[in-house]
Amino acid sequence: MGLPATYNCIIIDDNEIDRLMSLAFAKKYPFLNVIGVYSSATEAFAAIEETSVDVLLSDIDMPEISGLDFRSQMMHIPVCIFITSYPDYAAESFEVEAFDFLVKPIKSERFEQSMNRLQHFFELKRKAQLFEYSLGGSTVFIKDGHEQIKLNLHDIVYLEALKDYTRIVTTTKKYSVLSSIGHLLLESAFQSFLRIHRSYAVQRHYIERITPQQVYIQNYSLPVGRSYKDVLINLK
Repeated sequence: MGLPATYNCIIIDDNEIDRLMSLAFAKKYPFLNVIGVYSSATEAFAAIEETSVDVLLSDIDMPEISGLDFRSQMMHIPVCIFITSYPDYAAESFEVEAFDFLVKPIKSERFEQSMNRLQHFFELKRKAQLFEYSLGGSTVFIKDGHEQIKLNLHDIVYLEALKDYTRIVTTTKKYSVLSSIGHLLLESAFQSFLRIHRSYAVQRHYIERITPQQVYIQNYSLPVGRSYKDVLINLK
């Protein structure tokens, strides 16, 4: 079993108690990585300009910029869950593709229901991406010793540099090819791979969790090189 994926989450609410309550609920779910808690949409705009956000938990009725207006400008965030004291906003919230609409005060059972739906949504999204990728039928021929072997690119989990060779690790077997990892990554067939270390490149679609020091992919834990950390920060 792989480790669960995590998703970057921000919380916006102009009421301090409600803000802390949302944070307390969110912290109960390990797949939510709360990267910011803000008292206004204006504050959030400035803070997340160059940050990848997967989940937005936002109040609606806020001064200056409402939660609805913020969402309309941040439609690239995959999931928006509104948390508000005003049920009348429900129709408007779904016009900006709200994933869910929670009415304050938040009940633990209702928040759990939303989180279960959220986890299921991301799992389906990941499987759909894998399926779409596999439909491309991309294959590559490699020379392993004296044999020419045809590999489905979808089955390759990661690449490992070994001096002049590269180890290709698939879901079932390992191969070694007489080519540098840098050379392989220049080929169009390997554009779905992400370099995370001088010695490692991983298949993006298999990534399950990222920490500052490690990338977890399938049953493997691979190190993150210092010069590659910035690339991973913005990875969704």
